[in-house]
Amino acid sequence: MRNLSFRLILAFLICIIFGTIFAMIAAAIRNETIARFDEPVIAFVQGLEVNWLTTIMKSFTTVGSTPFVMLFMLIGVTLLLYKRHRAEALLLVAAVAGSGLLNLILKSIYKRARPELHRIVEIGGFSFPSGHTMLAFSLYAIISYIVWRNLKTRITHIALFLFALFMIFMIGISRIYLGVHYPSDVVAGVFASALWMIIITTTYRWYQKR
Repeated sequence: MRNLSFRLILAFLICIIFGTIFAMIAAAIRNETIARFDEPVIAFVQGLEVNWLTTIMKSFTTVGSTPFVMLFMLIGVTLLLYKRHRAEALLLVAAVAGSGLLNLILKSIYKRARPELHRIVEIGGFSFPSGHTMLAFSLYAIISYIVWRNLKTRITHIALFLFALFMIFMIGISRIYLGVHYPSDVVAGVFASALWMIIITTTYRWYQKR
């Protein structure tokens, strides 16, 4: 019980830190001081533009789109239900669907327009925070968490961590490269989704202990 209480306190503190960072980014956007961060990153990432890299970035942004994330989630839920891991199947749905809902709420609050500097692809809707980044983070983080709990080998843990990190990074970078998100949208999306992951996994662990 003492160990559980410590983890709850730690999760609460991490949520405060992540929430504070997100709020600072949002405040910098409203105060129009975030350009000092956004513009150099955009210049560097979009300065890498070549045809073959554009094809790769479009592929990653497609993999991070809502239809593909929902497809991967359904495949994961099906496998978990087949293995009779019902609680983990519910956790997967709650993590991904909750992250998507949180993104819609945040976008409706901040209503940041998308960048107009250099668009390689066209897309509508608001920019902040990045929905692709939030969905990718929630999907790959929760899948890694579930597999981590069921496979105990260190090599598997390292491989899972690196794979999830790679996919989240590439999907986030692809949004900047294609000109549909500011870097601050992507960074804020990571912290918003990470905060949600802490909440949902902590709740799950508390439920399991009970």
